[in-house]
Amino acid sequence: MHGDCMRISPVQQSPSVSTGDAGSPVLGARRPIRFSGFTLVELVIALALIALISLVLFSGLRLGNRVWEGVESLAERNAAPRIAHNFMARALAQARPSNVTFEGEQVPVFRGDAQNLEFVAPLSEHVGTPGLYILRLSLEHGDVDRLVLTRWLLHPDVLDGVGDIPPWEPFDGATHPADAEPLDADRASGAYGRTLLLDNVSELEISYFGITQKEPESDWYSEWLDEPRMPLAVRIHLATKEQPWPDMVIRLPES
Repeated sequence: MHGDCMRISPVQQSPSVSTGDAGSPVLGARRPIRFSGFTLVELVIALALIALISLVLFSGLRLGNRVWEGVESLAERNAAPRIAHNFMARALAQARPSNVTFEGEQVPVFRGDAQNLEFVAPLSEHVGTPGLYILRLSLEHGDVDRLVLTRWLLHPDVLDGVGDIPPWEPFDGATHPADAEPLDADRASGAYGRTLLLDNVSELEISYFGITQKEPESDWYSEWLDEPRMPLAVRIHLATKEQPWPDMVIRLPES
């Protein structure tokens, strides 16, 4: 067994962790694990910025809401005067020269003073019965002054007063029974009615431009009563307690 001695192969060793020169890592050395994150100062700054941005956004939302509410409030205040202006301008632009038999005499319908106006104009079917109507605009005084529209269908039975419809009488500056009727009255399928056009009226002044029986030259007058012809134009100054409005000058159809 001398020549056949068992050979023992060298044991293969895996790389081991060892230390070489001072301060220099060698193969197999474990590196310390470092965790990234915010420091306390960075976290405080971030929270402060978030709070500041939230405050700015909240303030902007509140400001936007206030602006929107202001616009809506202004629109609501302007809606009623605009509707009244548009109605009067449209109705007067379609005024018709008309005479009506009253107590056996022919009387002109168009007449008015500084705070009342009566004329004939067509109304569409939205009132119930389409056709020509006698329209009376009146400033009624009370706790608050209000502009009221009273209408009669231009028909003998309606003008004479039937059922619960008060009879029509030519405007002469005096108070008539129809002025005591409740508002929003709509009778005989719309043939008669009283409607609130505008509330909280502070100023109303109506002027009439034309030639009268006494004056051959055209001029502005504060009333138009018992004239055989309509004026050439009507000027309406109207204001509410909230705000004034520009004067309207409406040219009337030729008589």
